[in-house]
Amino acid sequence: MIFKGKAHVVGNDVDTDVIIPGRFLTITDPKEVAKHIFEGVDPDFVKRVKPGDIMVAGKNFGSGSSREQAAIGLKALGISAVIAKSFARIFFRNAINVGLPIFISPEAVEHLNSLMKGREVIGSFVKSTDIEVEINVDTGEIKIMDKTFNSTPMPPFILDVMRSGGILEWAKSKLNE
Repeated sequence: MIFKGKAHVVGNDVDTDVIIPGRFLTITDPKEVAKHIFEGVDPDFVKRVKPGDIMVAGKNFGSGSSREQAAIGLKALGISAVIAKSFARIFFRNAINVGLPIFISPEAVEHLNSLMKGREVIGSFVKSTDIEVEINVDTGEIKIMDKTFNSTPMPPFILDVMRSGGILEWAKSKLNE
């Protein structure tokens, strides 16, 4: 499974309240949740995302509360994967449970940030770029323009969950075996 898309970049310690403001937590339709991702800090962000785009973050992405709507909304918006220097533990689990691939690669994040210097970006909190990122989910290989980075590939069990679309779909498929 390979994902390829433009990078949308945020900094360190982006918490779940920033990803999806609390006032939208009563919404249950993922497509409706997606309309409000980063709305409190960058209202035009959702208009810039194309299906397959990739979120790139600094340290501790998804910290704060345990709201799974953050991962659900990013996935429903069309974000195919998230690369970060590190993730908050609860976001990490929620992303796997909803089938949103996540990768830890401080080197890839640093390289992308260095490429952004002097380039035009759109947005102030979420910086949308024209830089393409390619991720091989099976191997954990990340390509950013002319460089390739390795992240820890997901274990086979987690890959099965991702391919199924999340833990619920994976469990349904196991019940039907």
